[in-house]
Amino acid sequence: MALVCWKCGASLAELTLPLRRLEECRQCHAELHVCKLCEWYSLSVAKHCRETVAEEVKDKERANFCDYFKPREDAYSAKSTDAASKAQAELDALFGGGSKKSDAPAEPSAAEKARAELEALFGQKK
Repeated sequence: MALVCWKCGASLAELTLPLRRLEECRQCHAELHVCKLCEWYSLSVAKHCRETVAEEVKDKERANFCDYFKPREDAYSAKSTDAASKAQAELDALFGGGSKKSDAPAEPSAAEKARAELEALFGQKK
């Protein structure tokens, strides 16, 4: 498995290790010397870091000065975006929102109705 960006999943094979502190992904420009790309990063532990000696980093998606940083190959997970998409689809289905297209013509908006009435009143057509 090759090293990939934690945010977009783009290959980082062209970069040399160790990563510089301000190294960025060439695809999405995300900073790479971040907790979310580190092998010590874990949501299951306090402060999201399994390294007990490391100082806490508040923003896990911004470059930091952690001396324990070691990039991990499986940092990218498309599951989080899939979960968000699924949740949004469920909300749209529940509340009738979203961009669902039906076969029936769309109801004209109030502005379109007013425009049509004005054109009918003054006899103007486009």
